[in-house]
Amino acid sequence: MSIETIRSQEAYRELCDSEPSIPVFSQAWWLDAVADGTWDAVIAYQGKRVVGSLPFVARRRLGFTVLTQPKLTQTLGPWVRPTNKSYPKALAYEKDVLIALADGLPRHHYYGQNWDCARQNWLPFYWRGFEQSTRYTYRLNGLGDENVLWSGLQQNIRGDIRKARDRYELTVRPAHNLDEFLRLNRKTFERQGRGVPYSRELVERIDQSAAARSARDCLVAVDPQGRAHAGAYIVRQDGTAYYLMGGGDPALRSSGATSLVLWEAIRNQPEDVDVFDFEGSMIEPIERFFRAFGAIQTPYFHVSKTDSKLLTVGRCLRQMLKGVS
Repeated sequence: MSIETIRSQEAYRELCDSEPSIPVFSQAWWLDAVADGTWDAVIAYQGKRVVGSLPFVARRRLGFTVLTQPKLTQTLGPWVRPTNKSYPKALAYEKDVLIALADGLPRHHYYGQNWDCARQNWLPFYWRGFEQSTRYTYRLNGLGDENVLWSGLQQNIRGDIRKARDRYELTVRPAHNLDEFLRLNRKTFERQGRGVPYSRELVERIDQSAAARSARDCLVAVDPQGRAHAGAYIVRQDGTAYYLMGGGDPALRSSGATSLVLWEAIRNQPEDVDVFDFEGSMIEPIERFFRAFGAIQTPYFHVSKTDSKLLTVGRCLRQMLKGVS
């Protein structure tokens, strides 16, 4: 049976309501919070059954149509309904679904999305002229055994946690309000000489939607004087928790609070959450910190396509200029 596609927010909302396996960053409620009405989705049907989907955000920039993903959205990309077919037949089925999704995208000058790490087959998109670069996140599996998690921590992380608890007498609690966390988040960017790359309004929309679904933790580590040292913002869906945002007071960096607040976030996830995803950075010091929690390096794909000679030239120039300074 052939695969047909449509583009429909309504059909995608219905799919998300019935498919908790769709990752949190691809859920319709998440896209409503972060995309401000600019998202849509390709839906693939085999007969009357939905077999795949591909949400995207469409923007116009300097006259070009760009299909991408919103801020604070770590991954997007295709979802394919699981099948019990044999491996060769499953690959053939997956190929047909992915090609249909790629062909179902609207006309565009550029497509670029980070795919969820569960989607390891991008070959059908390659056949449609797309490119891929590999990136890495770090994931902890098996959150149910705290002793195993503790033994997996590197010595420096265990030392930071003990120091934060014993010497500085820090405790981790839910933030009194969103601004208590955002002050710490902003201070981290200020220490780096950067502006916060997302608005308070965006974070507030995420927080309201995630809180309504019991899908987030907003935590801060505080000392006996009531000073907030560090914070972590976690979102979760279908057994996986994601470290979305963090922050810390530069004047209190030596307390070990960042390690403590992440440790408490990990060990206090609900029983049905078995994976903690650090949303690993490609920046070396951040990668080293996440790896020290005993997390497993996990590849994910950035898939892109440029259908514009002008944009292609611009990309090449940017790559060339990276090495000139």
